Order: sequence, then structure tokens, then C-alpha cells
Amino acid sequence: MIKAIAIDDEPLPLEILESYCGKSELVSLERTFTKVIEAQKYLRKFPVDLLFLDINMPKMSGIDFYKSIEQTTMVIFTTAHSKYALDGFNLHAIDFLLKPFSFERFQVAIHKANEFYNFQNQKTSSTAQYIYVRADYSLIKIAFPEILYIESLGDYICIYLENNKRVTTRMTMKTVFEKLAPKDFIRVHRSFIVPIKRIENIKGKTMTVGGKEIPIGNLYEEEVYKLIRE
Repeated sequence: MIKAIAIDDEPLPLEILESYCGKSELVSLERTFTKVIEAQKYLRKFPVDLLFLDINMPKMSGIDFYKSIEQTTMVIFTTAHSKYALDGFNLHAIDFLLKPFSFERFQVAIHKANEFYNFQNQKTSSTAQYIYVRADYSLIKIAFPEILYIESLGDYICIYLENNKRVTTRMTMKTVFEKLAPKDFIRVHRSFIVPIKRIENIKGKTMTVGGKEIPIGNLYEEEVYKLIRE
């Protein structure tokens, strides 16, 4: 179950969140706070998985508060002002709940948080068939059979898919490779991961995957040719 706290300078929204969380089997609301400084002290001692965070608060906005803490903590922003939505999503928020929100809308946000929580904590599995990545202000489910290849773009990766689709997300090659099924994918270069079944041919230090020529890096050459021999 996801551990959460809620922060809002008004008591009523906190009462509503307590009621909604009490009905959910996915989230446990550990504490609520009306003062940011008290929430900061609590988080130093008791880290949680998720924040319900109001944006428009006195002394420190929810945006500034979230920037000040460990960024692996998920956040669902809650506010009465839709103008803050873009700022929230730019911080990779799980969702943005516009007050007053219904229990049904709350459930949508919690299911998104649960999917991302599972993605963050999933173990490499030979039976896995998909991963979730954050892109375009949402969680996107990507099935392994649709992947043509994955390319590193600095702090981002681009996942090239069938039908000329692609998804760009902030993630390292090491992280995404750990999420992929080890029997189905191979890293062939510091900037490329490919599905084994998509390799069309290999010539020298280049391979063709999904119609694209991809270099084979010196550090990965032995692993590639070991795969061919097997």
C-alpha cells in the first residue's frame, strides 16, 4: 500500500482527502498538515511514497515545497486554480486534482500513482511484457513487442515503436535496461538498446534493427557476438 501525507492550509480539503483515502485499498494516509514546516519535519524522519499537495499556500507554495524535498516522492497536486496545472506537470506530478474533486476523480489519480509506484519498484522479470514511462504529463504503458530500439539522448531516452511512434522520457539507459526483460533485449552501444528478435543483420561493427543502422560499441561487442554464437 502506498504511504502518503496531505498538506493544505485549509482543514476541509484535508478532511475530504482523509475520507477518500479511507475508502481506498491502494493508499494509506499517514498524516495531514496545515503548516508546511511541520510537514517538512515529518518527512525528514518518516519518508513517504506520495504527497497530496495544495499549491496555493501562504509562506511557501506547494511548487516550492515539492522542489525542496527528495524528488523520488510522488506528488498529486490539489488546488482550486487550474492556472497552476502546467507548473505542476512540469515537475512530473502524477496528477492534478482541481478542487472540488469527486471520489471517482480521486480514484483515477490514485490508480495512476499505483501504476507508477509499481513501475518504480518492479523487479526485472523474464515474464514481464511491458513497462511504464512518464511522458507528455502522463504515464504511458509500452508493450515490449512494440519496441524497435531505444536510443539515449543525454538525460533522456527515446523509445522507438512500431508505426513510426516514439516516446521520449527522462530516464537513464541503465534504469530502462534494468526494467526490460533480460532474455529479450541487449545493450549494443552506450546509446542503444535493441530487442534481440528485431536484429535483421550484423555486418562488422554495425547492425540493422527496424530498418536503422545501429553501431556496436567496443564495450558491448563481445556480448553481441556471444549472442550470435548461442
